[in-house]
Amino acid sequence: MPIAPATRIGHVHLKVANLQRALDFYCGVLGFEIMQRMGDSAAFISAGGYHHHIGLNTWESEGGRPPAPGTTGLYHLAILYPTRPDLADALRRVVQAGIPLDGAADHGVSEALYLRDPDENGVELYRDRPQAEWPRDREGKLAMYTRHLDVRVLLAEAHANVKVLDVESVGPKDVA
Repeated sequence: MPIAPATRIGHVHLKVANLQRALDFYCGVLGFEIMQRMGDSAAFISAGGYHHHIGLNTWESEGGRPPAPGTTGLYHLAILYPTRPDLADALRRVVQAGIPLDGAADHGVSEALYLRDPDENGVELYRDRPQAEWPRDREGKLAMYTRHLDVRVLLAEAHANVKVLDVESVGPKDVA
């Protein structure tokens, strides 16, 4: 019996080494809002007033190091933006903060930007295309792919009256 179709992943809770540094990234760069803070040990942040989309804490990780490459753990958390201009604005914020992209991809069903937070957690910023535009094979089955996403074109779509920044220094690698 499959899971209920309306099931969603509600939030992610991340162990971080430094709470303020994490808040500077998630709130200062990406624009999430603090809903509740528990001193210097935890904070709950969201978009649009929800109780929290992301929990950040130092309960077991204060001053800790990121996991070594080749170990298990979180691959990335994915933040879904409602529109392409909203994703473009997220890119503008990332570029303006000088945060390099690990990659950018068009998956047919979505467009995605990949980067790392200050604790080296993978972060995907993406927007879904309308379901009617999803690529399908001859039998009607989903046929996702990974192609290059032109970040210059996306950045040009950032909200009006925003200075367009040079993305030469943060040009993404192709994501496989």
